[in-house]
Amino acid sequence: MGDSRTADDGAALRLQEERTPMWINVFALLIWLIAGAVPFVPFAFDTSPWDAVRLRVPGNQGNWWHLLAGAPFFLAFSAIWLRLRSLFAAQLSTAVGRSLIWCAVGLSTSGTLLVEAPFLLHLAGTSEWQRLAVLSVGFGILIASGIILVLRRRNISPTRACIVGLDTAYLANAALCLVVYSEATGTVWSRVGWFVSIVLVWPIGFELIWLLAKGLRMRAR
Repeated sequence: MGDSRTADDGAALRLQEERTPMWINVFALLIWLIAGAVPFVPFAFDTSPWDAVRLRVPGNQGNWWHLLAGAPFFLAFSAIWLRLRSLFAAQLSTAVGRSLIWCAVGLSTSGTLLVEAPFLLHLAGTSEWQRLAVLSVGFGILIASGIILVLRRRNISPTRACIVGLDTAYLANAALCLVVYSEATGTVWSRVGWFVSIVLVWPIGFELIWLLAKGLRMRAR
């Protein structure tokens, strides 16, 4: 009887912790709505992630690398769905929705690892600082978040875990693209997505750190 009550109290605490203040959810929704526009505006060389997914890259250079680098930008729509539910729905997420999100996160993470393979094998043709930045930031985000999420999974609610997964997968790919195309030439409009993304990664990164730290603090209790 005591164990059952403790389990119920723990479940109630996790649900309570998941309900973040409305202003935070509104701000997060705004950030992700802007992120949802990034796939459709030029990111570099007048090419958008949507163009990359369709292999419409200047000079007919579209290939699997561009496809895998462009697709994770569409994770923003899953994050928008979660934020809308947090504001307007009694149930923060559904089992089916969470399963689909984890499938998308898994595919995105796998794609990002494949995208980083040329840098690991010295085949990317970028400068040494770009190679080191891509490997350290990309792998660093995935490894750090993955370890904490696995070790503290019982202290993070299912919906919050989905947010952590989305933030991690999105940031790992966005950081890679920001480094790779940091020296791209052209007008501001031809790479407006790059400028928008370099602003967006900061609040998303802070959210990720906050969520992971919250899981660690709950464990400490």
